[in-house]
Amino acid sequence: MVSLPENLSLAQTPTPLHSLDRLTAQLNGPRIWIKRDDLTGCLTSGNKVRKLEFLLADAIANGCDTLITSGGVQSNHCRAVAVLGAQLGLNVHLLLRSDIEPAPVGNLLLDQLVGATISHYSKQEFNQLDAIFSHWQEHYREQGAKPYCIPTGGSNGMGVWGYIAAAEELKADFARENISPSRLVLATGSGGTQAGLIVGCALHNIPISIEAFAVCDNAAYFERKVRDDLRQWQQQFAPHIDVEEFPINTNDQYVGPDYGAAGPEVFATLKELAALEGVILDPVYTGKAFHGMLQQIRQGHYRDDTDIVFVHTGGLFGLLAQQDQLNY
Repeated sequence: MVSLPENLSLAQTPTPLHSLDRLTAQLNGPRIWIKRDDLTGCLTSGNKVRKLEFLLADAIANGCDTLITSGGVQSNHCRAVAVLGAQLGLNVHLLLRSDIEPAPVGNLLLDQLVGATISHYSKQEFNQLDAIFSHWQEHYREQGAKPYCIPTGGSNGMGVWGYIAAAEELKADFARENISPSRLVLATGSGGTQAGLIVGCALHNIPISIEAFAVCDNAAYFERKVRDDLRQWQQQFAPHIDVEEFPINTNDQYVGPDYGAAGPEVFATLKELAALEGVILDPVYTGKAFHGMLQQIRQGHYRDDTDIVFVHTGGLFGLLAQQDQLNY
């Protein structure tokens, strides 16, 4: 077994796993379970804090005092970094993608409240993200600070550890509930959670198919991105493990209009699940993936599955920035 690197205790874990009985009965298909990683914290809600337990431990171990990271204007990851930076006494600089002047709502409002420095860049400017990171790194070094760069979504070799640890938690969940789920479903955007679960389920001997629903890009992109994260993890921590053998299964049929944009069918699914089970999804990540999963069930693609586990990776604050789409 590979040794866990140094990490901080930042997430409220273990998170609950429970079945969605009314939805299951309505669909008359596999029993659906939900892993509530939207409950990893209040302001740190979602999957990103699991990765940041390892990334921020690495930053502190290296004497860094300034965190630089990037994402969309409603990035859950950036909000988690901003909040945790404030809690740990670290400066935070967020590089946010926005083509129009953003309103201070949802995640962006929280970024501002906790005192993060924010720089906005257009989608076109974001194509030069490496150069933007380098500029700000040099800027802070010239000021005598020691910056630590975290990639979009916290997705790199170190960030993979967040969901390797979560896989061990899932194994305990399954044993407690006396289930052997055949499929694990999640949303994927930057690929790190997907990579961590792939490695984690292999390391912890969990025989399960992992299906990630893309919220941007296509399956070929995630084949490259997730494989790159797996290779980074291997090179840093486990050179004896052949990560090339790990399957990467990404469904790109439900991306919708664009990253951060969802069609009316996704908002209908959000409203349906909220009223039926009291579980709130978001239109950027979990709503797309959950809608895709339901469509797959209704089309009979999972007819041989008995139990399916959906990983709820958070996103509530992003929903608040799109509340007008709910048509209430």
